[in-house]
Amino acid sequence: MTERKVETIFGVHPVMETLKSGRRRVEQIHVSVGRQDRRVREVLSLASRKKVPVQRVPRESLDRLAGGGVHQGVVARVSGSWPVSVEEILASAGNRPFFLILDQVEDPRNLGAILRTAAGARVDGVFLPAHGSASLTPAVVKASAGHSERVRLAVAGNLVSLVEKLKERGIWVLGLEARARTLWTEFDYSLPLALVLGGEGQGMRRLVREHCDVLVGIPLSAGVDSLNVSVAAGVALFEVVRQRGERGPGG
Repeated sequence: MTERKVETIFGVHPVMETLKSGRRRVEQIHVSVGRQDRRVREVLSLASRKKVPVQRVPRESLDRLAGGGVHQGVVARVSGSWPVSVEEILASAGNRPFFLILDQVEDPRNLGAILRTAAGARVDGVFLPAHGSASLTPAVVKASAGHSERVRLAVAGNLVSLVEKLKERGIWVLGLEARARTLWTEFDYSLPLALVLGGEGQGMRRLVREHCDVLVGIPLSAGVDSLNVSVAAGVALFEVVRQRGERGPGG
């Protein structure tokens, strides 16, 4: 089911990207008294065009609203649907989709960084498990510099069932695995594709790994066991972009 809620986001870029994307309704923006720099003026200008009310408040009030987060003098209250449903993402994808599946990425900073990379790589949809994953908090939005607002996200109750559903639709499911024999550059990414990345601790869970069509790996120097998951995501996603050309995934 689609989740609907009202929440607080903070930081200049997250608030600006939320205003730009239009996916969620910005109910009100709070700005620190006396802050008048260019970036804040851009936020205020866009808020004015979109008829979003703005209130000047003391910095201490922003600290409370942001729950101690680094708000850069800008906090907003937003409402709307986020994430969307699995079926909505599948129905809206073209005939050569590129999806990203994250199996238990628990660090909000990693999740935010991956979503920022996914937005840059024009991924058609990102799937998260219902349990064992960082939730879509304001901290994740902040870590993504607001670009999470540009990514279509869905929560899947069972990733193995999701993988099987994708395979039934003719979508290749690749798992990024440190010990895989196939190099990540040796697969034909022009095919309909879903890339699976495991979490920070044990990587992909066994059943998810076993249901992948292919495992690919990024070779590392001796003594280095793995990359940070957000770094690995960047390496893998932009190999897809490189192979598919300037139009990018789903083009």
